[in-house]
Amino acid sequence: MINPLKPIARLAPPALFPQTPARWLAPVLAVVGWLAMASPALADVNLRSSFPGRRVGGGTRGECTARLVAHLVPKSNVFAPGSSGLVAILQGPSANLSPLLVAFKPANSTGVVQPGASLLESRELPPAPVGLVLLKAPASGAGVLWESSYRCGGGVADGDPLNFVSAGAPPAVSLLVKAAEPVDRLIQAVLAQWKTQCGGTIAREQVAKTFGLDEVLGPDWPAQLPLRCL
Repeated sequence: MINPLKPIARLAPPALFPQTPARWLAPVLAVVGWLAMASPALADVNLRSSFPGRRVGGGTRGECTARLVAHLVPKSNVFAPGSSGLVAILQGPSANLSPLLVAFKPANSTGVVQPGASLLESRELPPAPVGLVLLKAPASGAGVLWESSYRCGGGVADGDPLNFVSAGAPPAVSLLVKAAEPVDRLIQAVLAQWKTQCGGTIAREQVAKTFGLDEVLGPDWPAQLPLRCL
């Protein structure tokens, strides 16, 4: 029989999680830290397999709109330029030269530009013959959407430098990210070497092999491509 005058010991509520032995604590914390650091890289890996861009623009009817413009990035159209921020554009041969529009806009973690987002930077490069253009992309906290296209048919009707539809020529579209893969480091090294050759020329074969553009850079292209640095 329970003595009503005797206090009853208060029962502690059951622990929500069992106590972790001390010997397991360090490995658990290490895994948690690794996941935190790996998350951005894993997100970039997903983008590299799903980003719906195109590194080669142009190709439609018309002298201006058919002229090739290509971003020298991996085939996934996703590139980590590293601390230098260097990126490169390939301009194809053409008898009638037009200005080149280049724009950078902030993108979210899935590579999408939010409506109304402000441009990070836009440039209109003067008409130039076949060759390479080396420039520095602006930095951003997340991704950067990079688009390049020729200004055809008298310019952009609505004044929007990203309105490449009204510009006339299909753009090259790529995504710039933070986390680098081996292919990115290879391209970074190539562009850093090119930076020391501004005003000179780069062999067509080197460009074709480095960026997998053998089918694009045929024998009708010059053997040496002029390099302009901005």
